[in-house]
Amino acid sequence: MKDAPPVGAATSPTDPTRASAPEVFQRLDTCAAFPYRRSEYARRALWLIVSRVLIRPSPARLKRWRIFWLRRFGARIDSTCNIRPSARIRHPWLLTMGAYSTLADDVDVYNLGPITIGSHTVISQNSHLCNGTHDYKDPSLPLLRPTMTIGSGVWVCADAFVGPGVNIGDNALVGARAVVTRDVPADMIVAGNPANVIRARFDERPGADA
Repeated sequence: MKDAPPVGAATSPTDPTRASAPEVFQRLDTCAAFPYRRSEYARRALWLIVSRVLIRPSPARLKRWRIFWLRRFGARIDSTCNIRPSARIRHPWLLTMGAYSTLADDVDVYNLGPITIGSHTVISQNSHLCNGTHDYKDPSLPLLRPTMTIGSGVWVCADAFVGPGVNIGDNALVGARAVVTRDVPADMIVAGNPANVIRARFDERPGADA
């Protein structure tokens, strides 16, 4: 009988004693190399230049300057919004914001799909609105571009992550560093990873009679 190879000895690719490779489901060689239309690539490239040259270096007080350029690229943003210079918006043409809403310092708006933000809503510093993903059930991992809606009067606290397709109801509060992967009901506080409802934000609705 043929002796087994000594421990630590190299084996050739055809050696039957070599462990078989694991079966892999996802196939990165079948992923779409260019998932966007050509016109969108050109638009993205132009926006990247404008955002780095004209927006990020702009003084914090020049809110209208940043809104002007975002609107030129298709954003539907109220003139009262506050977009900080370091906020990153991937696709302005897929962003809608209501009156007095704010994107704080270093917010990442990864809006591969449309994101709508209501009025009087604050997205605090370093938060990540991640509205793009891939279909993990398909071996070629096709790009998914869902719709995200964040209501009015919402506060998304610092360092929070809001996942693809999530809807956050009016007057909700997302705790600092929370990871939100499912819809948040109106008037509720959520926190944790994954985020869960902690309690109602108000004992009574604001303005209610005593």
